[in-house]
Amino acid sequence: MRTTSRRAAGALALAAAAAAVLAGCGSDSPAKGKDKAGSSGSKTVTLVSHDSFAASKSVLAEFTKETGYTVRVLRGGDAGAAVNQAILTKDHPRGDVFFGVDNTLLSRALDNGLFTPYAAKDLGRVPADVQLDAAGHHVTPIDSGDVCVNYDRAYFAAHHLAPPQNFADLVKPAYRNLLVTENVSTSSPGLAFLLGSAATYGDGGWQGYWKQLKSNGVEVVDSWEQAYNDRFSGSSAGKQAKGDRPLVVSYASSPPAEVIGVTPEPAQSPVGVSTGTCFRQIEFAGLLHGAKNTAGGRALIDFMLSKAFQQDMPLQMYVDPVREDAVEPPVFVKYGAKIDHPTTLAPAKIAAKRDDWVGAWNSIVLK
Repeated sequence: MRTTSRRAAGALALAAAAAAVLAGCGSDSPAKGKDKAGSSGSKTVTLVSHDSFAASKSVLAEFTKETGYTVRVLRGGDAGAAVNQAILTKDHPRGDVFFGVDNTLLSRALDNGLFTPYAAKDLGRVPADVQLDAAGHHVTPIDSGDVCVNYDRAYFAAHHLAPPQNFADLVKPAYRNLLVTENVSTSSPGLAFLLGSAATYGDGGWQGYWKQLKSNGVEVVDSWEQAYNDRFSGSSAGKQAKGDRPLVVSYASSPPAEVIGVTPEPAQSPVGVSTGTCFRQIEFAGLLHGAKNTAGGRALIDFMLSKAFQQDMPLQMYVDPVREDAVEPPVFVKYGAKIDHPTTLAPAKIAAKRDDWVGAWNSIVLK
C-alpha cells in the first residue's frame, strides 16, 4: 500500500531517501506531438503516484536499459489525496501511468473513467483473487499489504501493559489517548482501517464503535507519513523528537522497516503488530486515459509486474509482491507479520457503501 503500499504504503526514511533519487529529469508540462498511436514518441514516461512510491535506482535503470524509457515520478500526497487529484485532473492527466489506487478506492477511479484498458504481460503469474478488474483490465495488481494497528514495544514494556490485539481492545480504558489514525478522506490506510471496523462490526455496529474510539481519545491526522513519522512514538524515521502515541494505524510490514541497517540484527523489531486489526489492501497501476506516452506507459506497467520490480518492492515500499514466483528478502520475511485471516470486504460492497461510510465517519469523528 500499501499504503502504504503497500504500502505503504510504504516508506520510511530509507525508502524516502531512495525515492528522492528516482524522479527523472524533464518539465512538468505534458509532451507535445502526439502521434496516431496515442504516443508522443517521448522517451520519458511519467508515473503519478503517492508519496510512498519508491524503487531502487538500479531497477529503474534496468527498465531504461530494456526499453529506452526514463521514468519520471510525480508524487501527490497520501494515496487517497493522489487519487482525488487524478480524478480532478482526468481531462488533462499529469502523467501516463497512475500507481497507488487500491481496493478501497478502485470503484471511484473506475467510475470516473481514469484508465484506458490494458492487459499487462505476466498476468498469468498473478493470483486470480487479486485481479479485481480481470474482466476490464483497466488496472493491473502490483502489490498487497495489510493495514493494521502497530505498537511501540518499548512503551508497553515500560508501562507493564499488554498491547491491544484486536478492534475491541482499542476502546478499553487502558488504551485511552494512545492511538493515532489517518483521515479516511485523504488516506488509504485510514480508509482501510474504517473498512476493517465496518467488516468487523457490520453496518449496524461500526458507527457505535467509532463513537467509543473517539471517547477513548483517538487522534486523527491527514496522512500516513504524519501519523507514523511524526506522532507514533515507535518510529525511527530520522526525527529528533518522538511522538507520544504508542499505537498507530500502519502496516503489517512496518516492523522490518525499523530494523534495516541496525547492527547487530535484533531478535525482534521494536514495532509490533496487533494482528486482529488488519484489513487487506491491494494496490494497482493503470494507464491514464489521455496519456501522452501510451507506449511508454504500457511498458512501465509490464515492468512493474516483472520479477525484477516485484522483488525490489518489499524493501522499498514495504509491501508484498503479487507475482507468485517473486522471492521476498529474508529480513522482510523474518520481521514482517504475516496475517493469515485479515478482514476484507467485497469490492461491490465497498463501492456501494464507501461514500456513505466516509460521510458518517466525518460526522462522528471530526465534528
